[in-house]
Amino acid sequence: MKALAFLRGSALPLAILLLIAVMVVPIPAFLLDIFFVANIAISLAVLMVALNARKPLDFSAFPTVLLFATLFRLGLNVASTRVVLVHGHEGEAAAGHVIEAFGTFLIGGDYVVGIFVFAILMIINLIVVTKGAGRVSEVSARFTLDALPGKQMAIDADLNAGLITPDEAKARRVEVSTEADFYGSMDGSSKFVKGDAIAAILILAANVIGGLILGPVSHGMSLGDAAKGYTLLAIGDALVAQLPSLMLSIAAAAIVTRVSHEKDLAGQIGMQFGSPRTWTPVAGILALLGIMPGMPHLVILSFAALAGFAAWKLRQIAARPAPVEVVTAEPLDQSKIGWDEVTDTMQVNLDIGYGLVGLVDERKGSPLMARITGVRRQLSKELGFVVPQCRVRDDINLAPYTYRILVNGVVVGEDQASADEMLALDTGQGFGELQGKKAKDPTFGLDATWIAPGDADAATGAGFLVVDSGTVIATHLNHALGANAADLLGADEVQALLDGLKERNPQLAASLTPQPLALTTLTTVLKQLLAEGVPLKEFRRIASSIAVAAQRSQDADEIVELIRPDLGPLIIGKLCTMREPLRVMTLEGGLEGLLGQAMRADPSRRHVIEPDLGRRIVDALQRAAQPLIAEAKPFALVVQPAIRVAIRKLVRSVLPDTPVMSFFEVPEDKAVEVVAVIGAPEALPA
Repeated sequence: MKALAFLRGSALPLAILLLIAVMVVPIPAFLLDIFFVANIAISLAVLMVALNARKPLDFSAFPTVLLFATLFRLGLNVASTRVVLVHGHEGEAAAGHVIEAFGTFLIGGDYVVGIFVFAILMIINLIVVTKGAGRVSEVSARFTLDALPGKQMAIDADLNAGLITPDEAKARRVEVSTEADFYGSMDGSSKFVKGDAIAAILILAANVIGGLILGPVSHGMSLGDAAKGYTLLAIGDALVAQLPSLMLSIAAAAIVTRVSHEKDLAGQIGMQFGSPRTWTPVAGILALLGIMPGMPHLVILSFAALAGFAAWKLRQIAARPAPVEVVTAEPLDQSKIGWDEVTDTMQVNLDIGYGLVGLVDERKGSPLMARITGVRRQLSKELGFVVPQCRVRDDINLAPYTYRILVNGVVVGEDQASADEMLALDTGQGFGELQGKKAKDPTFGLDATWIAPGDADAATGAGFLVVDSGTVIATHLNHALGANAADLLGADEVQALLDGLKERNPQLAASLTPQPLALTTLTTVLKQLLAEGVPLKEFRRIASSIAVAAQRSQDADEIVELIRPDLGPLIIGKLCTMREPLRVMTLEGGLEGLLGQAMRADPSRRHVIEPDLGRRIVDALQRAAQPLIAEAKPFALVVQPAIRVAIRKLVRSVLPDTPVMSFFEVPEDKAVEVVAVIGAPEALPA
């Protein structure tokens, strides 16, 4: 095995050394015959591989193969030129039997005919095939490179949407990169083909001129004998080299003009020409031409008959019933356990009891699935990144009308819904009593009643907000995902944000990562912003602030505190309009001073507030916030920067939707309305 691996690894270097030796060292005529036949065989093999490839990347080594094949043929031209000029006076077999056969049999021994045959081959190769393939290569390379960023963004979008796995995304990125490299290489290698065709003309001219000089001067031949002998050998040499060159040009053209398909080129062409609607008009038109006076009736009518037979046969094939493929299921090996049985790649799951399966039944229109798609689309716009797909699955362990929302395997929401009833919500404007099952709205905690669909109009007239069960679940899902947005953001989503930023602001993206911040640190910073209700849709502004803060610190917690003053307007914009004052609650100065002292004495940065004092602060905040919450008036809790993180940790369990801001985050020109001041420690009720 080691010897085989050594031979495989050293084959290419040995071939290059042999090529150089052929150019430099004189070789006998019989070796020249062997090399010419090998050259033709290699060119045929390359052409067959190019025709059988299903897509261009199946022959990704073609540019390099084309280079070495061209160099091999040019090396043979050098060796054959030496033999022709040195031994050409000895006769037509002096340069080997292959050149003799091409010089006598193929062109009948007439060098004038040979010149015209060679000229026609050159026109076909240089003007038609090579020029067209070079132009297609150039255009393909340009469009492939231009489309590269868009393809990479599409892969990232599919990955973030959950349509593909990370391994599939990695494979597709490699394929896109390889495709760009391939077409770029083909653009350059097409110049080898063109240069080879031009070199053939110059080599032919050199052989003819050299023979006309050497024949009379060195060997005492007459000018006519020298012209005939050397020209025949030169033409034979040129033709034996030009045929492999033409085959490689055809292979290059076939590769660059291919469109990726599941079939090879022959199968693709056969499938697209295999329609009776193609051959029926051909048969009719040829039949009309065949009966016209003066036409070669036998030939044209024969082809018309063949076209008609092909159309009839294809129509019969199309009318046959499709064969039924019987698939025999392989017996399952009960001793094997697959990774798909123990892992779950979906970030968001919605488990439902069997009583709610009708909400996702396609025969009933799948009302819940359409609402979930709308929730993901709207939430993605609000958060600034693509929210992962939500998989809905039935769980026999749940009660019939129970549903459960899971994010990364953790239950973040659970309640009950009635598939055949509607939920009437009491928003404070309803009057009267509704007949039905009493409940609580799972999202906002409002009093509600499950009523029959026929009572919906009466409930709406009584001032209740009536929604169907699909909307109830979708709204709960929307709230749960928004509250846990930080758990939905990962390194892949952050990389997608960076890729989009690179398209619009490449310098800003370059100043952000991988230096000075690693992708993991940047992900941590963005997750903390999401956890405190700061969306990422203004990612350019957020990235600019992070890039500046990263010059001072690479700690994620410190970066968040450094950039929050720049992001204050984004936070305030969710709480009030531009003309409205910002409603704030603050802490009394003595209480803030006491808490600040505790923070400075906490080197571990755990920001732990004394439990009894923390409970009294929370109770006071809840009492002050109740009137505002009842009137649906958003507000913020504004404190000193040193204690902001500690207060946020203290109140996030009781006031999760209330932002905790520092004084520096409120713009100086923003009007502020202080709605409550939480007093000194001794004033707080025990």
